[in-house]
Amino acid sequence: MPFTKLKKNSAYFSRYQVKYARRRSGKTDYYARKRLITQAKNKYNAPKYRLVVRFTNRDIIAQIVTSEITGDKVIVAAYCHELRAYGIEHGLTNWAAAYCVGLLIARRTLKKFELDEDFAGVEEADGEYKVTEPAGEGDEARRPFKAYLDVGLARTSTGARIFGAMKGASDGGLLIPHSEKRFPGYDIESKELDAETLRKYIFGGHVAEYMETLADDDEERYKSQFQGYIDDEIEADGLEELYSEAHSQIRADPFKKTDEAGEKKGKDHWKEESKKYKQIKSTKEERDARVQEKIKALSA
Repeated sequence: MPFTKLKKNSAYFSRYQVKYARRRSGKTDYYARKRLITQAKNKYNAPKYRLVVRFTNRDIIAQIVTSEITGDKVIVAAYCHELRAYGIEHGLTNWAAAYCVGLLIARRTLKKFELDEDFAGVEEADGEYKVTEPAGEGDEARRPFKAYLDVGLARTSTGARIFGAMKGASDGGLLIPHSEKRFPGYDIESKELDAETLRKYIFGGHVAEYMETLADDDEERYKSQFQGYIDDEIEADGLEELYSEAHSQIRADPFKKTDEAGEKKGKDHWKEESKKYKQIKSTKEERDARVQEKIKALSA
């Protein structure tokens, strides 16, 4: 039997350092995080902002975050379930909805820092590649609010929804350093962006095409997948108008909490809805009375 050297001996384990908890659970890429939050040494105590975008099964979370020694601090946040206040009830996690969430957080951030009048962004989305420029000229020029995109562990493939949120934030007036290479419609061979394809995604044109195809080929499947749209009488050719109206409403009031009918559609509304199904804890007197009733029923 050949001799094998014991590599993981007691000396090895006495020097072994476990990785951070969020690295062990696969939640944080600290290699990327370090480069996102490290500031230049000549910019002491100047906040460095990140646009953090995360997708769950039913929600899109967008936050403007700055890192401090005590931990991360969220400055502004926006969620896709808030889009109900702007008339978008269905498809809340698709590409067009991600664009709306990006636009929403951009307008909220600029309004919070009183920059919304100087930086309007792209008021009518046309799918062209644009980066926010300083407002004004000379010494009086105002620099735009700058944030770096934090994708976390998401795959940055061409056409990914995370770049929809980034495009919305960029069109909303934030300065987010990026190129056009990961937008849908970018051709890797010609190295050019097809603005018409990108515009189609912004206004849900890819969803409309799928709706029309499914309605023609498989009506039963169309009804099962788009039942919510059918109930609200939303057709494929009405999606562009729906998203265009939502963009206008977001720009008019980024902190809106109710829809046109006056019903609450923001975060507070869903808290109130959940309370309807929450069981109220019984008092001691009520529990004692229930026990006595059970005793009487058994004795009878």
